Amino acid sequence: MGEMGAGHFIYIPTTVVFGIVIGWMLGSRAARDAYAAELRKREDEAARKAAKAAKAAKAGGTSAP
Repeated sequence: MGEMGAGHFIYIPTTVVFGIVIGWMLGSRAARDAYAAELRKREDEAARKAAKAAKAAKAGGTSAP
């Protein structure tokens, strides 16, 4: 086997740093999307509860004398 050249001392760390940067970008995007999905889920749930409460209040109001 031949000896490793000086290029390995540049190529390998550069490849590792590049992988870290790509992983950071993809991970932050996934976290941002997950956070947005959770907010949407909470807003939808709150809207459903409000609609259900409004429907119940309207039904209760029409049955009163």
